[in-house]
Amino acid sequence: MKKGIHPEFKKVTIKCACGAEIETMSTKEDINVEICSKCHPFYTGKQKLVDTGGRVGRFNKRFGLKETSDDN
Repeated sequence: MKKGIHPEFKKVTIKCACGAEIETMSTKEDINVEICSKCHPFYTGKQKLVDTGGRVGRFNKRFGLKETSDDN
């Protein structure tokens, strides 16, 4: 590696809006984020699945196909 062209790599604290603080290494000074793994709905299990409006059912209805079941 060439000397003098690489940014300084140092310890920083990432601060989330929920109050969580995570220590890591980075070339940035201070990092502030709005959402982290401690408050993100996907990781906390509070994520709500949104129905896409019955796309498959509408397709089958439009083309006169029978509803399929997953009974194997």
